[in-house]
Amino acid sequence: MGKILVVDDQPHIVRLLQLELERAQHTVVTAGDGEEGLEQFRAEKPDLVVLDVVMPKKDGFAVLREIRADPDRGRTPVIMLTIKDRDVDISQGLQLGADWYLPKPFNTGDVTDLVQRFLSAEPPGAA
Repeated sequence: MGKILVVDDQPHIVRLLQLELERAQHTVVTAGDGEEGLEQFRAEKPDLVVLDVVMPKKDGFAVLREIRADPDRGRTPVIMLTIKDRDVDISQGLQLGADWYLPKPFNTGDVTDLVQRFLSAEPPGAA
């Protein structure tokens, strides 16, 4: 299974996702704000990131920009999980390179299914 980075400033959401993803046999690392999320992304080299948008220090869109700019890990799948569910927000997230945009409230099973789908997909360019 994969290593998942969960970045959200709401501890109960982080814990809920951590429990659900660990139950699905993933290793989970967490961060409580955007700056810590980027530090964990660089240090832990996760296989996938679940990223909130509204966070202190650095919002999820800024974090996503920096992830996509990383020359070595910029193609890491990112699932945006956020309360910002207006069409303009979803469009912005996808234009910045999010692989999926899931509004809150959410079903933990949906997150686990998405994680599994992205981790089992063939890497770009594989034949």
